[in-house]
Amino acid sequence: MTDLGPVAWPPEPIRTERLVLREPGARDRAAFVELLASPQVHTYLGGPRPRDELEREPPEAPGRWPGSFAVELDGTMIGRILLRRATEHRRPAAVGKADLGYLFLPRAWGFGYAAEACAAALDWFDGVLPGEPVVLTTQTANVSSMRLAAKLGFTEVERFHAWDAEQWLGLRPPVTPSA
Repeated sequence: MTDLGPVAWPPEPIRTERLVLREPGARDRAAFVELLASPQVHTYLGGPRPRDELEREPPEAPGRWPGSFAVELDGTMIGRILLRRATEHRRPAAVGKADLGYLFLPRAWGFGYAAEACAAALDWFDGVLPGEPVVLTTQTANVSSMRLAAKLGFTEVERFHAWDAEQWLGLRPPVTPSA
């Protein structure tokens, strides 16, 4: 995965009704470690990483590249949105397309924050790279993620087996710029 290409970064913070999507910064380091070490967050992502390893490893300001957003609620990071170019992917249908990923802390689950943040990130993407499709991969066992993908307009391209589980690849068709 690589960055998105010719995108001005960082953008102005994106504000939704309840959230702010912004470039990650040093103040987000503890939340990043919590996200990566959480067994609940990584149930469908191959398992958590050891906290002590993460405490030593991440840079002071983790995840700072075009398409990486910290999702903030009331001044605190609760999640992360990633939009990256899928230059190398297990599925040919995804190669070269932007790939949407998201992680939210368990305390933020069940409130619609992921849908709100992902929709805002996709709107931003449509504005800076109009006419480009977006892909999303999730495990079929991750029912919440499957529901979110459908809500965001992703439709199934294929299912495949990887990482010891059935995976779902969805595509969100390009949004046509209005003339």
